[in-house]
Amino acid sequence: MSETSKKLRIGMVGLGFGAEFIPIYQAHPNAEVAAICRRDRAGLDECGDQFEIGGRYTSFDDLIADPNVDAVHINSPISDHAWMSLRALDAGKHVMCTVPMATTIEECQQIVERVQETGLHYMMAETVVYSREYLFIKQRYESGELGKIQYLAASHPQDMDGWPSYWEKMIPMHYATHVVSPCLGLVDGLAEYVSCFGSGTVREDIAEKSGNRFAVETCHIKIKDTDLTAHIWRSLYDVARQYRESFDVYGTKKSFEWTLIENEPHVIHTAKKPEHEIAETVEVPDFAHRLPDAIRRFTLPQEIHDADHLSFLQGGGHGGSHPHLVNEFVSSVLENRRPVPDAVTSANWTCVGICAHESAMKGGEVVRLPEFTLSRD
Repeated sequence: MSETSKKLRIGMVGLGFGAEFIPIYQAHPNAEVAAICRRDRAGLDECGDQFEIGGRYTSFDDLIADPNVDAVHINSPISDHAWMSLRALDAGKHVMCTVPMATTIEECQQIVERVQETGLHYMMAETVVYSREYLFIKQRYESGELGKIQYLAASHPQDMDGWPSYWEKMIPMHYATHVVSPCLGLVDGLAEYVSCFGSGTVREDIAEKSGNRFAVETCHIKIKDTDLTAHIWRSLYDVARQYRESFDVYGTKKSFEWTLIENEPHVIHTAKKPEHEIAETVEVPDFAHRLPDAIRRFTLPQEIHDADHLSFLQGGGHGGSHPHLVNEFVSSVLENRRPVPDAVTSANWTCVGICAHESAMKGGEVVRLPEFTLSRD
């Protein structure tokens, strides 16, 4: 990117779920989509024609060799996240990558070290910490309305039958950032150590493919330099529970509890006034006003391009998070500041799940987070 350029030129990798971000980048006043990448040529051209994008690549290496691309946004399958991120950084490109950062501690460390060596930006595109519910709770916490935080909890049960077959190889806690991130992000904390238990069993074919027999993994996280513990749990198969990405916060003055049933109101609990706690439902507002005018509309469900995609149907459109993610990534690069989350934070959030599964395999033994994830300095 030239010094006089006011637009970050994006290369989009993965055009299924990833295509949702193309019109947002195109509408953003400081971004443009310079190129797209997909292995399937027919699908590549269909997308390129739809969004009028000239740069088209079936090879990732060709995309990152393009001098007209300043940054890549990776939306490929999970097994591609780490190597693509590393190769893009090596090619001098900034990176935004969908979750998780990687599936091994070693890969997370390599990405963090590469960012430190190159000075480039890496941001994990964690939707939850830009969802309207999270922004609502964060605003109330920072205003002092919740009082002192006493406890945090989050759950993410999801039935992955019918999803791409690679999910059958996935370990529940290896895809845990949607529940880790709000607990840690709210208090701007990093996980220090975890203890996790596995519960129940998945059917034999899933256990064989994943190497994991647990139907549910449930973890306690000790948050570094605080008196706080967070509790999270995950399931992927063989648990009867409606899809839920919940986040509960308990404070001395007020607490927030996620609804038990999709599309019903959340609940705010207020401390004794004067004789007993008061519970009331709350409608969470949209936070589009925090965005540039040109991309505010993308927080709304009607702007979803692929309305049949399960992640949107089950996740409520990811809480209107997509334009916030785009704006944070673009702004952080152009302003030369760390994105939220930066590489260390993304690694800490990701390694919580990796360490949690290790703990579960050891019967709940405490597992400490790796040192490289414990300081943003």
